[in-house]
Amino acid sequence: MEAVSVWYGAKLVEMEDVAADARRFVWETDWAGGRFDPGSHVKLSLIVDGRVEQRSFSCLPGTGADGRIVIGVRLRPDSRGGSRYLFGLKPGARISITSPMNHFPLDWKAEAHVLLAGGIGITPIMGMAYALQQRGLPFQLHYAGRDDANLAFGAELTERLGPSLTCYRDAMGEKIDLKGIIDALPPLGQLYLCGPIGMLEAAKRLWADAGRPLEALRFETFGDSGRHPTEAFDVEVADYGMRVHVPAGRSMLDALEEAGIELMSDCRRGECGLCAVTVAAHDRPIDHRDVFLSEEEKAEGHRMCACVSRAAGGVVTIDTGLRLAREEAA
Repeated sequence: MEAVSVWYGAKLVEMEDVAADARRFVWETDWAGGRFDPGSHVKLSLIVDGRVEQRSFSCLPGTGADGRIVIGVRLRPDSRGGSRYLFGLKPGARISITSPMNHFPLDWKAEAHVLLAGGIGITPIMGMAYALQQRGLPFQLHYAGRDDANLAFGAELTERLGPSLTCYRDAMGEKIDLKGIIDALPPLGQLYLCGPIGMLEAAKRLWADAGRPLEALRFETFGDSGRHPTEAFDVEVADYGMRVHVPAGRSMLDALEEAGIELMSDCRRGECGLCAVTVAAHDRPIDHRDVFLSEEEKAEGHRMCACVSRAAGGVVTIDTGLRLAREEAA
């Protein structure tokens, strides 16, 4: 059960490769257009393995003008099907899309802004950088990728941002000094981060170690990157007496819903926690890919967010609590 979104018709009018594995998509939509806040995202309705599914993508600069919506997408080797579908489209293709919504807002009143992006996590961060620049506010953007060919929008960002941008190439041994960046941030400064779960977890640990307020660390993650390879696994749903198979290319939430097991959900990005279920047992590690549960909760392994988190193979036994709640209410 998801929050209600307003959907609009959209036509693909432009595509552009912006890295070896990333592409910019420009959609002409029935949305009236207008201003949108940096950090916003839209939902797209896509056909994945013959099913209609929703995927979220961050808005790039250029969104809003004449109702156009611009997104950046990386073609992931372990894609759940969304990026493969989009990369197979041709100009003129039509889909449904929402207007921009924002769960990753930029605080204009912060003492200082430091932006941090890893890989395709540059998409929400890019708009933040351009907006800060337009307002004449100082900032620093640190951007990490595998190499120059995989730094999406790298040339555009370099030309536009100049000394406000620092790029790091993993293949060349260039690493972001997270501790140094956090230590140099003024007391009332804020750090904005979007990237792989490993980058986010490292930043959260260092942020806490530095004694900084949690609300000044703002982040978003992909929801599809984890510590373990993406594998198929089975879910034993104790309160329904059912076993559900979750293929490598499907989320646990999608597989459960397809089997008729109702769960509450909203963001489907591992952020809101509505779809969190109780874990009774598991014979392989739980790969927590959400940003909702605390590090302590993840270490305990008693809950997992069904929209993005997975088991690294094997069987995980869960209890949704919904059927029992309905029986008690009756």
